[in-house]
Amino acid sequence: MKSYLKLMCGAFAMLFVFSGCNHSAPAENVSEPSPVTPVQVTTVRDSSLSEFIAFSAVSAYLEKSFVKANINGYIQNAQAIVGKQVGSHQLLFSLITKEAKSIGNSVNKLDAGFKFSGISDIRADQAGTIIQVNHQKGDYVQDGEALAVISNRNSLVFLLDLPYEYNQLINQNRSLEVLLPDGSKMTGTVSGTMPSVDSLAQTQRYVLKVAASKDIPEGLIAKVKLTKVNHAQAQVLPKSAVLANETEDEFWVMKLINDSTAVKINVKKGIESEHTIEVLEPKFSKTDRIITSGNYGIADTAKVKIQK
Repeated sequence: MKSYLKLMCGAFAMLFVFSGCNHSAPAENVSEPSPVTPVQVTTVRDSSLSEFIAFSAVSAYLEKSFVKANINGYIQNAQAIVGKQVGSHQLLFSLITKEAKSIGNSVNKLDAGFKFSGISDIRADQAGTIIQVNHQKGDYVQDGEALAVISNRNSLVFLLDLPYEYNQLINQNRSLEVLLPDGSKMTGTVSGTMPSVDSLAQTQRYVLKVAASKDIPEGLIAKVKLTKVNHAQAQVLPKSAVLANETEDEFWVMKLINDSTAVKINVKKGIESEHTIEVLEPKFSKTDRIITSGNYGIADTAKVKIQK
């Protein structure tokens, strides 16, 4: 019996040894290759950039002339119509005195040398647009009474209400671009300013003289751009090349240090236009390659592949 027990114990021991030997050695960790991101690149270039501030300006005609009666009488003929364009010395009204209307042509029948008609013609003093008509044919008017109002087409201006904090910019922008709602542009110059400030809005009114090639209605709201900063030789990159954090207080670009590795370079942003951004710092070489596509979300020293 003892021999049998010894034999069984030896068999179990051998089985334990063989089972331990069957466990394979743990496999070594094999690192996966870093992903390669396809990218497109560009280089910096020099360009002229300006930073603008836009304000609204309203069209107005500063000069208005009043067409007045020069006699007491009735309006025999009226050619003045609101909105009508008239030239200088164009006939607008014909007046006939009360006496001439009563007597008629009786005086001339008595003596043809009198040539009495009692009719007075009223003409426009200047070219412009009739914006108001006060009397029509058949009305009785008195000497000096206003018959119509004409706005002088050469007195067109735009009135700019500028916050007083920007009044120094006017000295830098004596010539301004006026953008109309239909997309057309005009050049305006500052011809004067009002010597007072709106107490509530704290704005000062400036008068912009423009040379209009077409008729501009009064009260039209246009956009006026004031140049705040102008950099003639700015180092610029496409907007897609400059990345930012969520709070947009940190900016960077991904620069290639060789054909397959991109590193993160923090930059200081300057003027921003519709398609480009000025990079103030650091100064890049004209041969430095900056990623414009595929740069979002990649880490520093990322592996990349340039696409053409």
